[in-house]
Parts: sequence; structure tokens; C-alpha cells
Amino acid sequence: MSLKPLLEGAEKGCIAFHCEDIELNLPNEQALRCWLEAVAAAESAPVFELTYIFTSDEYLRQLNRQYLQHDYYTDVITFPYAPVGHIYGDVFISVDRVRDNAQQYRLPFEHELRRVMVHGLLHLVGYTDETEEQQALMRRKEDEYLQRYAPQEK
Repeated sequence: MSLKPLLEGAEKGCIAFHCEDIELNLPNEQALRCWLEAVAAAESAPVFELTYIFTSDEYLRQLNRQYLQHDYYTDVITFPYAPVGHIYGDVFISVDRVRDNAQQYRLPFEHELRRVMVHGLLHLVGYTDETEEQQALMRRKEDEYLQRYAPQEK
């Protein structure tokens, strides 16, 4: 089945946030949406539908086993549903991993959460992180977009 008719009829710009087996008070959702849309626009990739699902370590590890045949913890898994250049997918994030990483790197939780969120979006745009060179490029892109984040005060 071709995704072209689906993408042509899709409403652009739908970014949603959900929690699966945890509770998370996501601060300033509208600012996050605007920032993620700006990142996608800077990468010339329209957002059709992008869903962030926040989970526990165990939930994400089970997904990692089931769909990627990897038996380890990770902070993010991205599932694209459209060709590169069209953002239509799910980004699963382990809040436990994000919290541990933030403590390890002595960063605020919200900063590390935004890093992982933009990392998932960059995967949907087409960036990979399999080699050291790709990882370095991904990190530069993350840093660039993190510097652009400025929550809109209500």
C-alpha cells in the first residue's frame, strides 16, 4: 500500500504527547510543539503526524526486543511510517533513561528530555547514528536545535 494518498490527505502539523505506563507532567507543551515544528521546517521536512510516547525503561526495553531484536535499555526508539523527508511516526522515550542521563551529565531533566525528543525527530528526517561520524553530526544538530529552544511564556 502506498502512503502517498495518506500523506496528501493528511493534516500537517499534528504533534501529540502521550504517556504509556508512567506519569509525566510535560511542561509547556505548546512551546515544545512550536520548537519541534521549527526544527522540522529548518530541515525542510513537513510534520504530518508525530507522536511522542513517554514510557518506563522496561516498556521501552520490551519494544527494543520485540521490534529491533536488541536486548538492552535505550532512551529513544523511533518508528517512521513514511519515507524520509515526511515526518509521520512515533517516538518512544524512556523517562527513566532520560532522568539517569540528566543526572550522569549534570543537566536539567527538561534539557535532556528535549535532546532526546529532537534526536527522535532527526531520525525521522533521515539522520542516522550508526557510525562515529554520523553520531557527531547528530550531536551537532541536537546542540544547534537545543540552542534555539525558547519557551513562550504565558
